Amino acid sequence: MDFRLSDEQLAFAESARAFAEGELAPNAARWDAEQIFPREAFAKAGEMGFCAMYAPESIGGLGLPRLDATLVFEEMAAFDPSTTAFLTIHNMATWMIGLWATDPVKQAWGPGLVSGQQLASYCLTEPAAGSDAANLATRAEKRGGSYIINGAKAFISGGGDTDVMVVMARTGGPGPRGVSAFVVPSATPGITFGRKEEKMGWNSQSTRPINFDNVEIPAENLLGEEGQGFTFAMKGLDGGRINIATCSVGAAQGAYDTARRYMTERQQFGQPIATFQALQFKLADMLTHLVASRQMVRLAACKLDENDPQATAYCAMAKRLATDLGFQVCLDAQQLHGGYGYLKDYPLERLVRDTRVHQILEGTNEIMRVIVARQILEKGADIR
Repeated sequence: MDFRLSDEQLAFAESARAFAEGELAPNAARWDAEQIFPREAFAKAGEMGFCAMYAPESIGGLGLPRLDATLVFEEMAAFDPSTTAFLTIHNMATWMIGLWATDPVKQAWGPGLVSGQQLASYCLTEPAAGSDAANLATRAEKRGGSYIINGAKAFISGGGDTDVMVVMARTGGPGPRGVSAFVVPSATPGITFGRKEEKMGWNSQSTRPINFDNVEIPAENLLGEEGQGFTFAMKGLDGGRINIATCSVGAAQGAYDTARRYMTERQQFGQPIATFQALQFKLADMLTHLVASRQMVRLAACKLDENDPQATAYCAMAKRLATDLGFQVCLDAQQLHGGYGYLKDYPLERLVRDTRVHQILEGTNEIMRVIVARQILEKGADIR
């Protein structure tokens, strides 16, 4: 068992850090405060290959393992978890289109999505179907050479600002087997976007509800075959859980680095606060939580890359652990800053706000526990 990264992986991570320091770090606070969706930054990320890291080479993607993608997302999230999180969503939607779309759809959307000139959203959640995603109500009816979509989606990242969406809709009966997946251009007549949600964090990416009123798309926009949509969604969520867990690890690293520097600079009672044992212990615990989370996430990514039969459970465990511990590291870093940690002059309050939602999305951490429990109790999985 070798935990060391290869020279190529280290170089890839370094290029991501340089990009983050040059593009994200100087702008993250402004994007957050002014709620700016930074399309130019995403286009620059596309120039670096960061918009289609694990998308197949058939559409121009890099075709990299999920492990390599975590290295990039972690470096970026250390400076801006919100913008990085949207980039992970775009990567997931691009991967799904590259893997399961028809050739005409791949040709139409692949180049733009890979380059970052066009952006994609992922539409699964509905007003009445969050954790119970298999009971979504949006319907797609086959009529001749088209599908007609009616329904509503909620909490869609990038909604109203992206060019195309991967939409889950019901083509059959109740339950997961009746769900299909579609590629839907955002400008299609009949699509309306609700108001931009006012959120606690993630302010550099818009979040809107979406309504579909007799939205007509070509039949070729179906991903795979009818009834495969829920399977695709769950495959996407395995990777999505790794992605969001990685964003928590990156944010925790950024918070830890900031706190460590501050402890050596801040003077109290005539000495740096780094000399106080109680604070040393807190910093040591923060680092322990950070390293444990990182290794759990990378283990899950390797399981997914290997198509391990228990990959879903590993992804759920990694998401639960890293998002809980990552948020706590950000809170602890804020606490170490005292009153200054509550000010927007420092990045801690933004890191705290941005990482809070990681425990909720891509399946709440309570649902992650359900997934793991089912694997070991109902399916008898031997997870070691």
